[in-house]
Amino acid sequence: MQHRGIHHVTAIAGSTRRNLGFYTGVLGLRLVKKTVNFDDPGSYHFYYGDETGKPGSILTFFPWERAAPGSPGVGETQETAFRIPEASIGYWTHRLVEKGAAHDNLVKRFGEKALAFKDSDGTRLALVAAAGADNEPGWSAVEIPVEHAIRGLHGVSLLLKDAAPTGAVLSDVLGFVAGDREGAVERYRAPGATLGAIVDLRSVGDFPRGRQGAGSVHHGAFRAADDADQAGMVRKLAENHGLRTTEQKDRKYFRSVYFREPGHVLFEIATEPPGFAVDEPVESLGTALELPSFLESRRDKIEAALPRLD
Repeated sequence: MQHRGIHHVTAIAGSTRRNLGFYTGVLGLRLVKKTVNFDDPGSYHFYYGDETGKPGSILTFFPWERAAPGSPGVGETQETAFRIPEASIGYWTHRLVEKGAAHDNLVKRFGEKALAFKDSDGTRLALVAAAGADNEPGWSAVEIPVEHAIRGLHGVSLLLKDAAPTGAVLSDVLGFVAGDREGAVERYRAPGATLGAIVDLRSVGDFPRGRQGAGSVHHGAFRAADDADQAGMVRKLAENHGLRTTEQKDRKYFRSVYFREPGHVLFEIATEPPGFAVDEPVESLGTALELPSFLESRRDKIEAALPRLD
C-alpha cells in the first residue's frame, strides 16, 4: 500500500538561534538534521520532527538572518498545524502562556479543538487535539512530558483565490479525498494516514497576494513511496493538469520534484527513502553539521560563514 499525505513543510525564519530555541526548547521537537540549504550553502537548513524524522512529522526552516518579514496572502500556506493528544490542550495552553508565545483563543474546527499561535517570526501554527493521538508515539528531550509531546504534523491550510483547481490536483495526483466543508474552507484528507493527513483549502476570491519572508511557508512537500511512484505522479500532473515539474533533485534524505499548483503555492513531491539516518545514527541525529558530497570540499569555508549557534 502506498502512503500518501504531507511529507514535510518548509518555512522561512529570521534569527537562526531564535528559531532553534523555539522549536526545540518551547515545542520540544527534535532537531533531526542540521545541514545547509543545498542551493544557498551560506545558510542553515534545520529539520525538526519526531525521534527519527519520519515523513509527516517534519517541519523544516531556512533561517536567513536578514530576512524581512513576510506578508500573508493568497497563494500561500496560511497555517501549519501539529497533532497533540486530546487531553493535552490544557497543558499546551499553559505552556504557551508561560513561554510568552502569542496565541489565539481555543476554537473548534471540524469538530476538533485547535489552539492557533505564532513563533518568534510570526509563522502561523496551531496545535490540534486529535482523536487517537494519545496512542501515537511521542518524543521529547526537554521538560515536556512525553504524554503531552507533539506527535507530528496534523496538516496545513492554504489560502487560495479558487480552491477547485488545487483540490483537483490533491485528489487526482496526491492521494487526498475531499471531505467536509466549514464556511469557505474545504477539508481534504489522505485516507489511512495519521501524520500529515489534512489539507484545508480556504477560498477567498480577490484577496491580495502574499509576499514571502520570515514567518512565511516556502513550500509544502507530499509523500511518494519511491522514485517510480514519484514519476507516476509527475506524469499524471502533466497529462491530466498540464503542470510541469522540475527535474528530480537529490536532497540526500529524499529525492524531490517541485511545481506550482494552480493556486500558485509551491508544492514538492518527496520520496520516503532514504531518510535521515543515511549519514548519522538515529541516536545522534542533528548533532553534527551534515553536508552533501558536492559541498564537502568547501566544509571549512561553509562552517566559518554560518551563524554561531552558541
